[in-house]
Formats: sequence, C-alpha cells, structure tokens
Amino acid sequence: QVQLVESGGGLVQAGGSLRLSCTASGRTISTHGVGWFRQTPGKAREFVAGISWSGGSTNYGASVKGRFTISRDNAKSTVSLQMNSLKPEDTAVYYCAARRDGTSSSLWAGYNYWGQGAQVTVSS
Repeated sequence: QVQLVESGGGLVQAGGSLRLSCTASGRTISTHGVGWFRQTPGKAREFVAGISWSGGSTNYGASVKGRFTISRDNAKSTVSLQMNSLKPEDTAVYYCAARRDGTSSSLWAGYNYWGQGAQVTVSS
C-alpha cells in the first residue's frame, strides 16, 4: 500500500507563493504518476497538475498554467507543487494522488491512492 501525506499548506496573501509537498511511505511511487487536485465546498474536484513516473511529462489545469509547477524527486518519494502568483480563487483543500499506470492524467477516477489534503488559503 502507498500512503501519501501533503505538507506546506497555509495562509498567504494574493500574489504570494507556497510550495506543497507530497511524500509517500509504505511503497515507492517511483513508477506511479502523481497528480494534484483541489476542492472547495460545494464544488467538484478540480485537476491542478500531474506528472508522469519519470517526470518527463507534465500536465496542468487551465486555471493554473503558467503559475504552478509540478516536479518530483523519486529518490525521496516526493512530489512538489510550486504555486506562484496566488489568487483568492486558488483557495481550496489540495490533495495529492498517485496512479499505478505512471501517467500524468487529469482524470481523478484513475488515481489509486490519495492523501488527506492540505488547506491553502489566499487572502485578498
């Protein structure tokens, strides 16, 4: 089994930056694709970014493209999400997830393992 833990969330002013980390334990995620999703109350889960097992392919949601960067360090079983130029509408609970097929897909249904989430709040 793979356990995922998000860290790095918090409160930041609009225009600021935060870096989220997703650390795996139990089993390595070096062969898994990893994605970040976010959700606010009453809204559907939204794809934020994804990265393939090798890091060679990345994928971003339209609302964060150009502002967020996903990266991974397989030696540390960690995937990071650097978030710059944050906006109040980026406020959400952010989840990392891993998928066994190794892809960077935006489809949440294909992800096999999920973290518990980290709150990101952007004040105006």
